[in-house]
Amino acid sequence: MSRSVDLIVIGCGAVGGAAAWRAAERGLSVRGFDRFAPPHDRGSSHGQTRLTRLSYFEHPDHVPLLLRSFDLWAELEAGSGRRVYHETGLLEIGPEDGVVVPGVLKSAAEHGLAVEKMTEDDFRREHPGFRLPEGSSVVHEAKAGCLLVEDAVGAQLELARRGGAEIVTNEEIVGWSADGDGVVVETSSGLHRAGGLVVSAGAWASDSVAGLGVDLRVVEKHLHWFSVDGDGHRLASGSPCFLHERPEGLFYGFPDVDGTGVKVAEHSGGRELADPSERRPVPDPDDDARVLRYVEDCLSGVSARRTRHVTCLYTMSPDELFIVDRHPLHEQVALAAGLSGHGFKFAPVLGEVLVDLAMTGQSEQPIEFLGLSRFS
Repeated sequence: MSRSVDLIVIGCGAVGGAAAWRAAERGLSVRGFDRFAPPHDRGSSHGQTRLTRLSYFEHPDHVPLLLRSFDLWAELEAGSGRRVYHETGLLEIGPEDGVVVPGVLKSAAEHGLAVEKMTEDDFRREHPGFRLPEGSSVVHEAKAGCLLVEDAVGAQLELARRGGAEIVTNEEIVGWSADGDGVVVETSSGLHRAGGLVVSAGAWASDSVAGLGVDLRVVEKHLHWFSVDGDGHRLASGSPCFLHERPEGLFYGFPDVDGTGVKVAEHSGGRELADPSERRPVPDPDDDARVLRYVEDCLSGVSARRTRHVTCLYTMSPDELFIVDRHPLHEQVALAAGLSGHGFKFAPVLGEVLVDLAMTGQSEQPIEFLGLSRFS
């Protein structure tokens, strides 16, 4: 058995990498394991960019966690010297009686956040790169933007290593067990002991919640980049990101940040996988048709010529809220699972919370609504 450490982290992507960073920052001895070599393109945390925002339409209780995450992203940038966040602003578009716009306004009102509900005339004048469907409402959130995914994961692991963490990549996890007041983790290289354990295995998280009354689904998602033509410069770098609720689904996208093109994807839908390894990194005709129809209907100057395509994985919880809790049978084990396609922006605060739970049993952050007890 290898030398015992304070904390072992299983899965060193966005959330696990954050846990390793925050634990090392506290002076804890940390050993992290990942079956691949993050940042990689085999799970959820890749594909250039992710949205981040404060006025959270999904659930207002997310806002305190987001406020802490914004602080930690800034701390990550300062510590690593890498820029991982671009405050582009965010346009959230949808029907007046839909889910997105009412949810944004409710979240903003509850937490005193600054958002601007735009008139159609103002929207068309200020954002000519978009076509506004009839009957749409628009909310603009200035303090929102995009996170650079691979850079952020790499920066977290860099700071974790700098703080003394050992990050072991390309290592299979065989299993783990509670052992007295600690844990023993078996990997392909042998046995490893620690005082606490964080499990943040992403699309491979089903084993971590086995027997706890939670069924996770893994869904394959497609990300597309399209070239800009003519007046497409209006969606060049510096334009806002966008999130658009349509009758046929929820779409989102990013301006051209590096010359690759405008990124567009559908948040809804997706192909369910029985095994994460079944992911197929090729375009899907049905997804292509929906995304291309959205581009044609709603974006000005964006062509149908695709410049890049990748797939990623969503791990869906039954209610599409995260699972963040201590293991009910092993108090020294903390779990994160089922981030449901909207967890990346929370990565640093979730990592911090998991370290709290594994090492002290509690967290100052309001995470009760994310606990396992809601599935009882």
